Amino acid sequence: MTDMNTIVGTHDILMITLDTLRFDAAVLEEANCPNLCGSGPWEKRHTPGSFTYAAHHAFFGGFLPTPATTDKSEHIRLFHSKNTGMKTHPHTWLFDTPDIVAGLAAEGYRTVCIGGVIFFTKKNPLARALPAYFQHSYWRMTFGVTNPRSTEHQVNHALKLLENTAPDQRLFMFLNVSAIHGPNHYFVPGARHDSVDSQCAALRYVDGELGRLFHAFRARGNPVFCLAFSDHGTAYGEDGYQGHRLAHETVWNVPYREFIL
Repeated sequence: MTDMNTIVGTHDILMITLDTLRFDAAVLEEANCPNLCGSGPWEKRHTPGSFTYAAHHAFFGGFLPTPATTDKSEHIRLFHSKNTGMKTHPHTWLFDTPDIVAGLAAEGYRTVCIGGVIFFTKKNPLARALPAYFQHSYWRMTFGVTNPRSTEHQVNHALKLLENTAPDQRLFMFLNVSAIHGPNHYFVPGARHDSVDSQCAALRYVDGELGRLFHAFRARGNPVFCLAFSDHGTAYGEDGYQGHRLAHETVWNVPYREFIL
């Protein structure tokens, strides 16, 4: 397990949620995702929420996807709130704030959110709740699910922010990637419906764009701790289920990776 007490304060932190990515689709594309999987395979985990809004509140509270195992000794948290009375692992970073974003800000991090799906649009009070965790938050129509080049636009915006952030300023950047969320059928020419195949195609596109972001983070000269995982999966007709916000293994099983850039 990563010792987060050696990460916080010394590394930039990049958290990427690959919105709606199924575990099986992620595994199918490991060989075609050199940026996300170049240093290792996806780990199978269970999400704390069956749709974006619920899952992200859990993530920002320090409840990341848990290992898909019944061995609770492997369920070691990277982040944990102080003063809960619960025993924590020595490698867990403890925060004395309502959430990890505020906790990192208290440690001197600049906190930045680049939204993707509808819950980050800030178009109504509900859609302002998740961005409100951050000191700086951004959303554009070009970042959303209906734009086939959404990840390109999100990464372009992130690169501009990196250019305007001093290298000695510690940075926590959160990116909610929308491209894998439906509709994604347009990533397969001629397809009319979303499927595992179109998710796979969307993931290949996303990985290609993330390469530019990873390169820019490395160019800052700071070590970077990267977390990449899905917030939930989605069903494409399995056992009669469609979509997410429901209890099915296609929704609860998610891919997870952590690595140093």
